[in-house]
Amino acid sequence: MPALTEAREDAGIPAGESREADNAIELLAGLCKASGDSLRLRVLKLLRQDSLAVQELCTLLDMRQPALSHHLKVMAGAGLVTSRREGNTIFYRRAVPEPQSALGQLQAALLASVDELPLEALLRERLSELRNEREQSSRTFFQQHADEFREQQDLIASYEQYADTVAQALAEAPLAQRHTVLEVGPGDGDFLTTLSEGFERVVALDSAEEMLARSKARAADAGLGNIEFVHGDTRHPRLKALSADCIVVNMVLHHNPSPADILQDLAGCLAPGGVLLVTDLCRHDQDWAREACGDLWLGFEPEELASWASSAGLTENAGIYLAQRNGFQVQVRLFGHQSTS
Repeated sequence: MPALTEAREDAGIPAGESREADNAIELLAGLCKASGDSLRLRVLKLLRQDSLAVQELCTLLDMRQPALSHHLKVMAGAGLVTSRREGNTIFYRRAVPEPQSALGQLQAALLASVDELPLEALLRERLSELRNEREQSSRTFFQQHADEFREQQDLIASYEQYADTVAQALAEAPLAQRHTVLEVGPGDGDFLTTLSEGFERVVALDSAEEMLARSKARAADAGLGNIEFVHGDTRHPRLKALSADCIVVNMVLHHNPSPADILQDLAGCLAPGGVLLVTDLCRHDQDWAREACGDLWLGFEPEELASWASSAGLTENAGIYLAQRNGFQVQVRLFGHQSTS
């Protein structure tokens, strides 16, 4: 390398330009090295729709943590994955490639190729078991704490803190029409009145039967007659035939075992010209929210939601970030189908 540096200096190449070229080559070499391993490609495949803890990846891949941690370190150094700490647990997810750079385009092409690869049956089975465990944990929490829902939600972000902003974003959303709206996880039914007044037909979906019963009672007390209640998740058969002009997901994703899958499912029942409105927490470090509020995720990075939405064929129309309170910041995001023109 010194001889090469001297040659560049003799040729009159500025030192800064030389360092930039060296860095680019090292980054490319690192990416090639990190991706040249079948185990690492499997990790990228597993991280397609999920953030996974190190121990979860160890279980899925049947590996000891020190060995896997070495692979993850190499992948992180190559810009393929990023990590975040939640309490004593480190979660990994795919990094979002930078589309403006040649290296980012190569990363995106690599991930696209990985996505086309089949996942072994054993890994599919283990991943399904993991998601089922997460989902059961969330359902059990709401079964046991339905009567305390509002009090627990207020510990993080009360409905009143974001309701007006969400209602305004919905009123200003560029909807082709306002016939059918789907709300996923209506909770206590706070937002159903707003939806009932703004749309001809409202479908309220919740996987927690106890919470759905509370929404029904709230709607009955308010005399709301245009609401259909569905007990189930986003793969319920009723949703396959649904063409919703708007889908609302308020403070739900951080309770769900696979938020990316939720966005994928919902994109399939969003009508052309429709809008998916997502309200959720930005990434935070309040680990107590897991036990106290049943949170599976400690919020999300904005680019994380955008990446999942993009994978589902959606593009962002608008984003609003509310002032932080009590260590929590709320993001309100509007997504729609990507233009084919």
